[in-house]
Amino acid sequence: MNRDAKTQSALIALARSRRMQRALAHAFLHRNSPLPTLRTSLGFMTTTSCVSETTEGAAIAHRMQLLGVSYAEGVAYVVEELGGDETPVVYRLWLRGPRAGYLVPIHAWYEQSENTAQIRARIANLALEPLARSTSEAWMLSTRIVQRRALRVAGPGACSDLPIRKFALQLVVEPVSGMGPSGKTTVTAFLRPQAQLVDVWSIPDTDMAIARISYTGIPSGVGLDKDAVVLLTSGLHHE
Repeated sequence: MNRDAKTQSALIALARSRRMQRALAHAFLHRNSPLPTLRTSLGFMTTTSCVSETTEGAAIAHRMQLLGVSYAEGVAYVVEELGGDETPVVYRLWLRGPRAGYLVPIHAWYEQSENTAQIRARIANLALEPLARSTSEAWMLSTRIVQRRALRVAGPGACSDLPIRKFALQLVVEPVSGMGPSGKTTVTAFLRPQAQLVDVWSIPDTDMAIARISYTGIPSGVGLDKDAVVLLTSGLHHE
């Protein structure tokens, strides 16, 4: 007589009976509730990409642009355009030191300036060294889902009461040849864990480069794009 097999069968039967009891209790508690419709079914929530009724997706996507490098400061300047007449956000991407690879907004600009025109005037007055684009085909982007969560979007829209998917998405950029600088960062993506390597700039006289990656980072409309800028060096860095 195989006691292990008998014990395993008994445990499986017990688990099935417990699941059946929970299912019956749940059905009894919700016996007067309406049947779920297509819009609240699991299939709708995992396949749909619409989370609000706005159709002006292209107007509010966030795009990043590399302005140039200040070798004296050891930083690259990056501007994030928020679409429309919104004030752009200007960042310093540190190229060396303990903050190398970190993208830091220039808070002082916004404490001293009050309107979009003043910020754009400051951008125009920057004395920076331009960078030439590298061949993006020489680099590869790999992604990994670090964490999965759900998020409810507040608002008056028809989909505001439905949860949407939220991901902690790790982005890794490496040279195809296996020789050269690489880098990685983790971003918050919504709806779908997809990303695309858009641009790579090489920094002259260094072994560094800067990559721009686009992903679904804004949970409105059909899911709007947002950019991430990653410093590529001989060692991997987190943003």
